[in-house]
Amino acid sequence: MPAAPPRPVPDVSVVVIVHNDEDRLPRAVRSVLGQSLRNLEVIVVDDCSTDGTPEQVRRLAAADPRVRGLRLPVNSGGCGAPRNAGIEAARAPYLMFLDSDDELPYHACKSLLLTAERTGADLVAGEVTRLYEANGTTGLWYPRLFAEPRVVEGIASAPEYFFDHLSTNKLYRADFLARHRLRFPEDIHYEDQYFSARAYTLAERFAVVPWSVYTWRLAADPTTLSISSSRHRIRNVVDRIAVSRLTDAFLAETGRTALRPAKDEAFLRHDLRLYLGDLPFRDRRWVEEFAAVVTPCLEDADPRAVDALPREQRICQYLLRTGRLAEAAECARTLDRPRIAPRRVARHEGRTYWGGTAPANAREAAELDVTDWHLDAQPFATGPLRHEVTLVEPHGTRLRITLRTYDPGGLLAGPADVTAELRVAARAAPLVVPFGYSPAPDDAGVRSAELVLDLARVPLGPKGFTGRRHPVVTLGRLGLRRTDPVLAPTGRPGLRARVGGHDVRVGCEDGGPGRLEIRWERTGPRARAEALAPHLEPVRARCARLVRRATGPGAKALVSHELHRLPVDEQLVVFEALEGRGYADSPRYIHEELLRRDLPLYAVWSYTGSRAGYPKGVPLVRRGSWEYVRTVARARYWIDSHGFPAHVPKHPGTRYLQTWHGQALKHMGYDAPELRLAGPARRARHRAMVDRWDALIAPSEEFERTFVRGNAYTGELLRTGLPRNDVLVRWNEPAQRERAAAARERLEIPDGKKVLLYAPTFRDGARASGESIRVDLAELVRRVGEEWTVVVRPHYYERFTVAREVGHAVRDGREFADLNDLLLASDALLTDYSSVMFDYVNLGRPVLLYADDYPAYRSTLRGTYYELTDIAPGPLLTGTGELAEALRDLSAVREEWAGAYERFRTRFNPYETGRSAKAVVDLFFTGGER
Repeated sequence: MPAAPPRPVPDVSVVVIVHNDEDRLPRAVRSVLGQSLRNLEVIVVDDCSTDGTPEQVRRLAAADPRVRGLRLPVNSGGCGAPRNAGIEAARAPYLMFLDSDDELPYHACKSLLLTAERTGADLVAGEVTRLYEANGTTGLWYPRLFAEPRVVEGIASAPEYFFDHLSTNKLYRADFLARHRLRFPEDIHYEDQYFSARAYTLAERFAVVPWSVYTWRLAADPTTLSISSSRHRIRNVVDRIAVSRLTDAFLAETGRTALRPAKDEAFLRHDLRLYLGDLPFRDRRWVEEFAAVVTPCLEDADPRAVDALPREQRICQYLLRTGRLAEAAECARTLDRPRIAPRRVARHEGRTYWGGTAPANAREAAELDVTDWHLDAQPFATGPLRHEVTLVEPHGTRLRITLRTYDPGGLLAGPADVTAELRVAARAAPLVVPFGYSPAPDDAGVRSAELVLDLARVPLGPKGFTGRRHPVVTLGRLGLRRTDPVLAPTGRPGLRARVGGHDVRVGCEDGGPGRLEIRWERTGPRARAEALAPHLEPVRARCARLVRRATGPGAKALVSHELHRLPVDEQLVVFEALEGRGYADSPRYIHEELLRRDLPLYAVWSYTGSRAGYPKGVPLVRRGSWEYVRTVARARYWIDSHGFPAHVPKHPGTRYLQTWHGQALKHMGYDAPELRLAGPARRARHRAMVDRWDALIAPSEEFERTFVRGNAYTGELLRTGLPRNDVLVRWNEPAQRERAAAARERLEIPDGKKVLLYAPTFRDGARASGESIRVDLAELVRRVGEEWTVVVRPHYYERFTVAREVGHAVRDGREFADLNDLLLASDALLTDYSSVMFDYVNLGRPVLLYADDYPAYRSTLRGTYYELTDIAPGPLLTGTGELAEALRDLSAVREEWAGAYERFRTRFNPYETGRSAKAVVDLFFTGGER
């Protein structure tokens, strides 16, 4: 019988380790066999399983020759031995590792291999998607490490990669592993961390890719917790510390002790931080054992690593080391949560300290000093508060709650009244329980309130509800609102009640800060119906599809067409601004002009989210609802600043005025990459959107050359200027001055301070990433915070949080629906490529441009119609130091840029007279009649 031909050498060997996981193993192996890279092998290493895993391995190997099975004779109790066996058996020049409960995305192997071959890197690391099986949500593993592709010449130049201690999100050169005898330790857990630290340290070059190359599935079943999820075991803590010690020894033996601060910071910020967050939920004995285990490690940590930690973590560690365990648990609830305050602080000799008493000695003073938090200068909207409750056994469905609010910064002691509500939302609109605080006791930093929460009044919908929700406290003052979690006591049994066919439990959530949690579970017939739900899933899915069809955009478009058989309501005007986000932009000022004229018209505004901020008495309709469809279909006039939904057809008798929301610096319409490179269907949809416009407001000839041409618009142009800019042109009138003063009061701007409005635009492909907030706010506050308050108004696509350390000099401006409030209140504007610069010059105040990523934005992102250097009305800055210098001497900036500023205003705002709203109403509504 002839010998079988030799198997070809695979490009990549994927080592899959498994122990007693017969059900999930096939899914993991299939994720490898289905890769876009076909020439690979799968080495399944069975760590002496006792279930049906060996038979699964045989079946997988029989079904595909690329699968090989190995079985260890004795269970190793960890991941190191099976991975090492896989390394020894691998035949490919590159290796990857996969756990039996996880998966590889489709292009993982090929994309990593191509990167390795192109860069010559010893290893290539990629992003990890964490999939939470309980609810199907996903998150990314340290996304800041994988924000962009890069090649790193040794970890000394990027020591932050010590945080990436997974072994499974990497492709390794086999000769690199062999050359350095890189293997996993076999007698300890968290072997990944030691292996990865050595791999990163020994690699002369490694590459990073910004896409996901590994899907880490976190099981919903608590009986299947992984080693890394078993933090409740002290042995778990001991192993993590032992691995940290091994890494220290390795760095010392190889003469790389200079890397120790970075490695220690990664350990403290990641590994230790996990356990600190658990302190409120552990019993006294566990915390004592934990403190005994970690204290030597903390004492030995590099001081530079400790200094780099957030202040609250350093305080928590100090309290733990000094035996103040209850206080350490209290502090742990504030970790990474700057809006949760300490219960009390002590003020002594001009300094502020954590806790209610002055420090006993200099060491304690240094460790507990929180003066840099500027608690006494924090604003109402973002400063720290702490809400805690005690619960009394419910009487029927009514739960009596004592709420204590700790306010060490005096946020609630301002001159204006504070409104307070407890909100509980389950399936429908929230139950709102208004309450008032009792008069402040001797301790003015603590307020209390007595509330009655009737669980039977929480809307659950006709089908009932199974799930958990967390009540919140919402406070309001001067038009600003803040919503904060409510902390519950830990270590106590939850309260139970029977409410309308539900078993309801009230207690403390397990994890996080320990919020008050209410859990509903259907009982009786509803529970039995729920138990049948898995069997009825195909029917339920078909019904859901039918419901979507009956209520989705297609159905609403059909209904709109039917409504078009009716005549329009000649007096109805539908207004929409910012896609329903508020009473703002040019539609607001056109509406106000119509009211001033008392024309025989009536307005309806669309909204999304909150109704707050709209004028009292103005009819509102929720954007996308059936009532919205009916209203829009019958309206004589549409007025908006962005675009009515694409699926909503326009009545033949409707006139649509598109005000747009500013001049065009960045490419728009068909000039933008997303449309320029799109297929015919996507371009046709945009064409249909533009074709609905009957008139478009044009603020300049430049707007016609850019935006109008870029969208191929050929309809009527109203060359009037933007109505939203009227108040900016007339900024010196009493009404506008009062508006500016009111905005400063809401923002709690201290007397004598100047206001810098920082309003950057979003970055395509990075929405909600925080990437557009490019100024180092902490450094800026350090340099100019005594003179300036920075109001940050990010684009509504972006996310932003005011850090506690800068809250005394930084404000969040997103609560203002109308940007004009902030423009009027500011003394200077800082932006990048936002059209707000075109509006702002109507005020005649300085414009600064933070353009550190301009080359990339212009050439590889959105692209611009102009060279910013040619048209800029102010200096282009690329660093925080430059910005601070400009703010220190704005008079010099004004003088240097006066000519460019005036040329900019003349070129882009020729029609801005302060009467644009009047002109628009004249032209669009009255046909020129005044």
